[in-house]
Amino acid sequence: MSPTTKNAGGDRAGGLRGELTPRRITALAAAVIALVFVFENTKEVEIRLLIPEVTMPLWLALLAVGVVGVLCGVLLVRRRG
Repeated sequence: MSPTTKNAGGDRAGGLRGELTPRRITALAAAVIALVFVFENTKEVEIRLLIPEVTMPLWLALLAVGVVGVLCGVLLVRRRG
């Protein structure tokens, strides 16, 4: 084996290193828009969680739902090795 042989993954040893792909740009833009939307909605709201009714800032409820959505997406799209 010569010292210049690449591993099976190519030269993508840095994870996020590399060029900005359209997929990365779209994901970044969507995240920025979602965060702007969340932090523009700062009023206190009443939310019913099955039985209890909770008063909390709307931005916190939106952020929590966004995090749950991202976690569901990660679990559903996880690649098989």
